[in-house]
Amino acid sequence: MTSFGARLRRAMREHGPLCVGIDPHPQLLRAWELSEDIDGLKRFADTCVEAFGGQVALVKPQVAFFETYGSGGFMVLEDTLAALRDAGTLVLADAKRGDIGSTMAAYAAAWLGDGPLASDAVTVSPYLGFGSLAPALELAEANRRGLFVLAATSNPEAAGLQRTVTADGRTVAQGMVDDAAVRNVGAEFGSVGVVVGATLREIPNLSLLNGPILMPGIGAQGGGAEAVRTLVPAGSHSAVLPNVSRELLRAGPEVAALRERLGQLHDDFAFLQN
Repeated sequence: MTSFGARLRRAMREHGPLCVGIDPHPQLLRAWELSEDIDGLKRFADTCVEAFGGQVALVKPQVAFFETYGSGGFMVLEDTLAALRDAGTLVLADAKRGDIGSTMAAYAAAWLGDGPLASDAVTVSPYLGFGSLAPALELAEANRRGLFVLAATSNPEAAGLQRTVTADGRTVAQGMVDDAAVRNVGAEFGSVGVVVGATLREIPNLSLLNGPILMPGIGAQGGGAEAVRTLVPAGSHSAVLPNVSRELLRAGPEVAALRERLGQLHDDFAFLQN
C-alpha cells in the first residue's frame, strides 16, 4: 500500500481539495427531522455516506458526536468507516487524541491499527509535547496511515498558548508545524499534516511542511474561500484541505441537495487546484 500522503494527493487531484465533515450535531438531527437516538444517528450517517462517498478527497467523522451515544454510537461509527472504505473514500477520524506512553500507543492502535475503528488518518493533539506523539507517528508510518496535528486552532482560548514565543524565537504553533515538517522530509507529499484554522488573522509559516493542511472553520464559523486565499501563500495552495461541515450539512437531508451544495463549494475552492 502506498503512503497516506500519496493516496491523499491522488484523491485531491481526482475529487478536489474538500474535506467534508460528518457531524451529527443534535441541531442538525432536528433540522433533518431525525430522532436524537441511535436510529437517527445511523440514518444521518448513512445519508452522508451516500452523498459524499466517492465524491470528495477526504471525509472526517467527528468522533465526539458518535461517542455521546455510547457503545451504540461507536457501532454506527464503525459501520460508517466501513461504508466509506467500501466507497473508496479516505477517512480522517476527528478524535483529537493526545496522551503519553502506553496510553498514546493505545489510542494509536485504536485509530491507526487493524481494529473496527481503523481510519486512514486521525487528528492528534501535540500539546503534551510533540514528542508525546511518537507512538502514533511510528504506527502511522508502519501502517501507511496519516496524522493531522493540531497546530494553530481558531478558538480564542488557544491564542495564549499557541502564539507564545519560545526561547528560539518561534511561536509554539510554529514549532508544531516545523516538527511535523521533519516527519515529511524525503516524501513526495508527506503523511503528517497540520490543522490550521481558516478564521485566524495570521498563521504559521507552512512553506516547509510538505504535507496536507487541514483548514476548519469554513462557513458556520466565518471562514471562506477568500480567507483561505489570503492566509495561505499560492505556493502551498495544492496542500490545503478546506474542511466544510455544518455549512454543507445544513443543505440536507436530501442526497441531491447535499451534492448540489457540495458542487457549489467545489467551485468556490477550485483555485486551490490551479
